[in-house]
Amino acid sequence: MSAESTPESGIPSEPGTRAPRRRAKGRRRKPRGRRRTGLLVAAWTAAGIVVLGGSGVGYLYFKLNGNLHSVDIDQALGTDRPEKTDDGSENILVLGSDTRAGGNKKLGGGTDDGTARSDTAMIVHIHEGHKKASVVSIPRDTIIERPECTDAEGGVHPAATNAMFNSAYATGGAACAVRTVESLSGLRMDHYLEVDFSGFQKLIDELGGVDITTTKDIEDPDSHLSLKAGEHTLDGEQALGLVRTRHGVGDGSDLGRIQLQQAFIKALVDQVKEIGLLTSPKKLVDLADTATKAVTTDSGLGSVNSLMSFAGGLKGIGPGSMTMVTLPVEYDPQDGNRVLVEETKAQQVWTALRNDRAIPKSATKDTATGKADGVVSPS
Repeated sequence: MSAESTPESGIPSEPGTRAPRRRAKGRRRKPRGRRRTGLLVAAWTAAGIVVLGGSGVGYLYFKLNGNLHSVDIDQALGTDRPEKTDDGSENILVLGSDTRAGGNKKLGGGTDDGTARSDTAMIVHIHEGHKKASVVSIPRDTIIERPECTDAEGGVHPAATNAMFNSAYATGGAACAVRTVESLSGLRMDHYLEVDFSGFQKLIDELGGVDITTTKDIEDPDSHLSLKAGEHTLDGEQALGLVRTRHGVGDGSDLGRIQLQQAFIKALVDQVKEIGLLTSPKKLVDLADTATKAVTTDSGLGSVNSLMSFAGGLKGIGPGSMTMVTLPVEYDPQDGNRVLVEETKAQQVWTALRNDRAIPKSATKDTATGKADGVVSPS
């Protein structure tokens, strides 16, 4: 069974019937119009500034710039990195942080031990021409050789063998996560974007929810999620529960969670509409304000101007032009809660991206999956 995720239409609960849509309390689904798709929250930031115009731009620019937090990854990593490509393609490491501190504590559960983990990790490869994207999800439970790395404060962390992938972020933050991904893939990460729990929830609420269809019931008390099979408009809390759940669907592994995440991201990208957003300056400003507070970027994206330019180059990418796969892995025979990289197949993935080509289907054929493919799809 392939780990590749492809767009699917909603599936009714029974042939010839259509299950009723279940909405978050107090929310009403807005009529669909023409869609203008984008990638990630940077597009909302740019749109919010462009739409305002006039004398308010100076104040808004200052405000949004003050919201942004960035990390100088280039300084931390130095020159010992894969070479940049000159073919017009770009690689962005996107992480979801599960820190238990601050506003995330009540959302993430667990204890605030002063550390954070990369609950979600994706390499987003923007192909030449910026009309297509390939996304490779890296399971957090993947056993890797973590390289020595220097964090953004200059602290040096020794290499580790048989380490979990998400320990890189917990050990040395963004810079160590980038170093680890570059060591694993041989690809240069041109940019870095991180979204935390509370920021993600607020973004979904500001957007007005996201429409999905589930083909099975999903029940997971650990992620505070309860969804019956059918159509739903998820609010921020429900969306967060969906992208974090691993016990309520599939085989209970991180691989199943990745399949849900990929389906949700396609639904999210599908729902960034031109109608409703561009006709409401206040909503755009609210989205831009929330987005800039929610993300941490590399220093190359650490200003509103940089985010505007970046987002402008991605606005033509929609769910139909996104290929989403999971890094080819197999279950660890010594520990069923861990996975090991299938090196030969993984190299097919990295080679394809290095040469700005489509990831071959053979790279993900017969690899481990979480058995949650098709459980969630865009509505």
